[in-house]
Amino acid sequence: MGRTSRSGPVGVILSVDPDRFAQVVAAARRVGLAVTGEQPILGSLSGTIAEDRIPVLEAVDGVEAVDRERIVRLPPPDAPPR
Repeated sequence: MGRTSRSGPVGVILSVDPDRFAQVVAAARRVGLAVTGEQPILGSLSGTIAEDRIPVLEAVDGVEAVDRERIVRLPPPDAPPR
């Protein structure tokens, strides 16, 4: 049986070495990243991964930074100030 994760997936944004973008993306997938977006020219990609796998993802050669996605909700433009 495969190994199961103890935590649910979280959204992450990675900064990676743009000169080795394809290799880093492949390695990130091997450690469990489900890639949802790639920006090779910028050297960044986004995806989801189990929270307990983030340290493994951070250790991938060529990964420069891993940040959790943050969702910001703004009120409608016509909403009264709070």
